[in-house]
Amino acid sequence: MIAALSTSAAPRRWRLLAVAALMAMAGCTTTTVAPPEPAPVTPTEPKLQGEVVARNERLLLYVPATGESLRGIAARLLGSEDNDWQISDANGGLSGINPGQPLVVPLKPLNPLGVVPGSYQTVTILCYHRVGTVGGKMAVSPANFAAQMEWLSRNNYRVLKLGQLAGYLDGKEPLPPKSVVITFDDGYESVYRYAFPVLRKLGLPATMFVYTDFIGAGDALSWPQLQEMATSGFMDIQSHSKSHRNLIERSAGEGDERYAKNLELETAGPRDLLEKRLPVQVRHYAFPYGDANEQVLDMLTRQKYSLAVTVNPGGNAFFAQPLMLRRTMIFGDHDLEAFKARLQNSRRIGPAP
Repeated sequence: MIAALSTSAAPRRWRLLAVAALMAMAGCTTTTVAPPEPAPVTPTEPKLQGEVVARNERLLLYVPATGESLRGIAARLLGSEDNDWQISDANGGLSGINPGQPLVVPLKPLNPLGVVPGSYQTVTILCYHRVGTVGGKMAVSPANFAAQMEWLSRNNYRVLKLGQLAGYLDGKEPLPPKSVVITFDDGYESVYRYAFPVLRKLGLPATMFVYTDFIGAGDALSWPQLQEMATSGFMDIQSHSKSHRNLIERSAGEGDERYAKNLELETAGPRDLLEKRLPVQVRHYAFPYGDANEQVLDMLTRQKYSLAVTVNPGGNAFFAQPLMLRRTMIFGDHDLEAFKARLQNSRRIGPAP
């Protein structure tokens, strides 16, 4: 990456230097750079206030004006303000901008696989069950949960929707270096009472995997509560089976035909019900007890599921199996230091030094 160009020189000089730098980064120093033309502006997009001084198919060089931000520039040039991290990375980890100081803006992913010398990127998917004081080890106290979410926000972690991993696993879309996904299993009412307000306050998305036989029973979420969370935009409701049976264990007398039929009920059934009752598209699945076999995976594929999660801890690299993603359990006896230790953002390549 290049450092920001100085603005102390005459305007013509730094423009020439900027064009040369852009061409060098793109590896096309013998190619003529196209005339600087900003992308078309639509009425719903913020207008650029600065100046595009050079561009090609992969990169452009942009000189921001006073009052602009990385998020605003990313919204205009990269389609979403959440892509501001890509501009930051392309400029050596820049945290803010100086008006008049050129920025490199990557128009195509520079490193969609997250591989750098000596390591590769991984994404941690966190798994919670209950939030409260009831439920033994599975219950994380409201105070601890809030502290964990606030720590993520303060320390520049990007909490992603689970579906955002799809492009990364296809090797097409990069993810922020400190990416994490938050999930909840089963569908306990305590998540609505204690966790959902925290997520909404901090603007953090999450996924709730529910098994549909549990909805409305005992200390489970009700359909109106699921409806409220689904329409909020902060909680995606997905499938955790119909009955929460272990999908790789057969009951007495359950032959091949009956087993196949029951697997269909446990995968297609909850998907169809959730899509009928809630404003969601169900394409993600959490295995009860984290267990799956080849027949289960084949059934998920036939039922059009694209991502599925286990409870095997660790981070997920670009080469992770989309239907066997790792998830890291967070328990009630984990303090903040233990929580931080379970966030895996990268893995070393080769032996440790």
